[in-house]
Amino acid sequence: MASAEREEERQAKVASLLKDIRSGEEKSIIEALKALKVNGDDQVIKPIIKVWNAGVSDLAEQEIITFLGDIKSTTSADTLMSILLDTAYNAIHLPLLTTIWNSKVDYSEYIVEFVNLAVKHDFMVSLECLTIIENMEGPFEEHHILDAEILLREYVDREKDNQNVDDKKFSLILELSKLINSFDERTM
Repeated sequence: MASAEREEERQAKVASLLKDIRSGEEKSIIEALKALKVNGDDQVIKPIIKVWNAGVSDLAEQEIITFLGDIKSTTSADTLMSILLDTAYNAIHLPLLTTIWNSKVDYSEYIVEFVNLAVKHDFMVSLECLTIIENMEGPFEEHHILDAEILLREYVDREKDNQNVDDKKFSLILELSKLINSFDERTM
């Protein structure tokens, strides 16, 4: 019974802290983020990112980036990836990707999603995705590697004759393709 009461108190505290984050006030956001490091769980990620996406001060943004980068929960990867793949959050793709490659959580199972983001978005997003993939520990499932190779090949085939292709991104995608091929050789 005591543990149920403690959990209820913790949930009330988390709700109060999320209200402080939604206030939009820099000081409240920063204080709430510090408290959520102790009291929070994966359920706080999306509300924090929604506030960030709506716009916060530079200092509050840095605190949010630090908060997200410090998450150690392996289950947080599912939440962060669903947010990253949601087009409503395109405005914060770059800093969100930075939190992922600075994270201690392994995102190896999402290699296909990162390749997909790399081919669909601009050079900077592609570069962040390459950096994330370079830092993945693996092991990789063979079907993930094959799916990633198909996405990359389709991009190269589609863009190789395009006069308006971003040459820097095209080169980056070729580099990513070599990296994925090296993973393929290790899975055999």
